Amino acid sequence: MFFHRALLLLLLAASLAGCGELSRPFAGNPGATARRLAQPPPARLAVPVPTVALLPDAAGAVLADALATALQAQEVPAVAEPPHRGDWRLMTSAELRGAEVVPVFTVQNPAGKDQGAAQGAAVPTAAWAEGAPQTMHGVAESVAPNIASLLGRIEAARRQSDPNSLVNRPARVFFKGVHGAPGDGDTALARQLRTQLPELGPVVQDTASGADFVLDGQVITEPIAGNMTQVEIEWRVDDAAGHECGRVAQLNEVAAGTLDHYWGDVAAAVVQEAAAGIRDVILNQSGARHPGS
Repeated sequence: MFFHRALLLLLLAASLAGCGELSRPFAGNPGATARRLAQPPPARLAVPVPTVALLPDAAGAVLADALATALQAQEVPAVAEPPHRGDWRLMTSAELRGAEVVPVFTVQNPAGKDQGAAQGAAVPTAAWAEGAPQTMHGVAESVAPNIASLLGRIEAARRQSDPNSLVNRPARVFFKGVHGAPGDGDTALARQLRTQLPELGPVVQDTASGADFVLDGQVITEPIAGNMTQVEIEWRVDDAAGHECGRVAQLNEVAAGTLDHYWGDVAAAVVQEAAAGIRDVILNQSGARHPGS
């Protein structure tokens, strides 16, 4: 989603060795304190130097830089550059209102069509004309949250109006399976994933045709001190073009040999935790998550 706030999703399962039954080492809520949502934005917001904002060129350049920096702090992928093909744009203008100047920031899509505008705080005409860096930075920092909110509303409206948007249909996930687990882990984990993930909404398929996302599971085991085995399970979600959207990682320690043959209930517990995280990656990437959900 364009401008949706979020970074890599990582669910790190806390070590449960010695805390509960060894047959269910991944049960419980291991990721509650380590969950972090994120996704890389798929487009840029270009912030060119304004030419119709009643500012000297030098002040306009300072304002463009300050806007880009303030928007980056709002997790908007803004750059203080002329727009390139495919870029969204933030165009700055200004209106004289009595003894004050009101800056106006208009969002345009890559075709150059206006999508919405946010007003900045009024500035005394003399201060605006002077264009001091402190004034420009103050304007940028005060208006950046409003611009970020506007971008979110623009994107939500766009998705709601698109019948093919993932807001309006379930995501299709090409599941490539699980690799690297000892015993029957690859098969057991894959079977549980194909059963549990669809219950949360996504459609799981075994071919890449028509898929919105690609899911791959990887298991790495390593012997550690105390006759224990460290088990790391990572579920990676890519988009259809192969760009990473997010990951769900689970880390635990079990007694050596516990998973060498049959995973049984362990596979069900692992996937119960992982499926919710995978769903969260997909929801945040697709923009289908509603505020507060």
